[in-house]
Amino acid sequence: MTDSATAQRDPFAALKDQPADGLLALIGLYRNDPRPEKIDLGVGVYRNADGQTPVMAAVKAAEQRLLTEQTSKSYLGPEGDPVYVELLKPLAFGETLAASKRLIGVQTPGGTGALKLIAELLKLTGSRVFVGTPTWPNHGPIFKSAGVEVIEHPFFDKATQTVLFDEMMAALKAARAGDAVLLHGCCHNPAGAEFTAPQWQALNAFILERGLLPVIDLAYQGLGNGLEDDARATRALLATVPNALIAYSCDKNFGLYRERVGAIYALAATEAMAQRILGNILVIARTHWSMPPDHGGAIVRVILQDADLTQVWKDELAETQSRLVELRTLLAASHPRLAPMAAQTGMFSLLPLTPDQVTSLREHHGIYMAGSGRINIAGLTVENIPVLATALSPYL
Repeated sequence: MTDSATAQRDPFAALKDQPADGLLALIGLYRNDPRPEKIDLGVGVYRNADGQTPVMAAVKAAEQRLLTEQTSKSYLGPEGDPVYVELLKPLAFGETLAASKRLIGVQTPGGTGALKLIAELLKLTGSRVFVGTPTWPNHGPIFKSAGVEVIEHPFFDKATQTVLFDEMMAALKAARAGDAVLLHGCCHNPAGAEFTAPQWQALNAFILERGLLPVIDLAYQGLGNGLEDDARATRALLATVPNALIAYSCDKNFGLYRERVGAIYALAATEAMAQRILGNILVIARTHWSMPPDHGGAIVRVILQDADLTQVWKDELAETQSRLVELRTLLAASHPRLAPMAAQTGMFSLLPLTPDQVTSLREHHGIYMAGSGRINIAGLTVENIPVLATALSPYL
């Protein structure tokens, strides 16, 4: 007979309460703040001068074409849309590498899906991953959830707004051959900081010499210095090393946030090894989402297959990038301590603030940002930058 106490045992009793997501909580606080002058610099999505996250005209045109011409909603298969995956290759990696059989790719649900596949692949290889701090808060949990050992090293000092390159290189000397190094391809999140060209060259040589595996998160191509410039560091690194893993996202540069559009790419030393990696990626993907969603990738495919739509998209992306540069320039000019932000790129910067100062700015001025001091540059406007600078002045 079953013991009654055992029969009534709650199967979820072993679960532990989890801390609330800070950014999600910030959304609620901002929404409930009645002050009309409040400023939202928290959530990391692009906003235009009207505070909206628009749907690109190229995206609308592609969706209309899909509505008219698409004949099936059948499964894509675990590899996703192969045409979409191929069309992204020259955009990210250039024509020469795009044609190489050493480079394979698979569609994923956003760049996060690509990072998850990379983490699971690293677990199979036994690689540790070296991650610079600060970084996107989800990087560490993604690798750790797959059982990959994460080793943190210095990357950026927000007090001085400088890249800690020497400290980073010293820390990487502890890496063993086969260990992975996580790198932001461009537009660092959250710091907005970039390596200089000589620093990239030194890092590339070090990775090659030590036999390390670069893992490149390329999530913001086109939002920093333009499509070609933002890909330059990734292309130079891939021309140097025999092996690499890349997580690519179209969520930001195509404005397809809710569609979750990404891809994982792997560069291998040989074509045969590339195919082996592909087989392993497909098995991992099958156990996670089975088949990736189609709509967002299909939009990108339609745009990149049509020269006119591609040009419309590139023009819109250039406008987005130009606005971010303008806002950065104005913010950097508003206070001497903020001057380094003019040389940073992308959607984010990390203000030299303490969590208590961030709380004070929210409570007394209605200025909302992550507790780390990360701000979304696209949440600024020409009108509210002086307001922000005045509020920040006592803390800078």
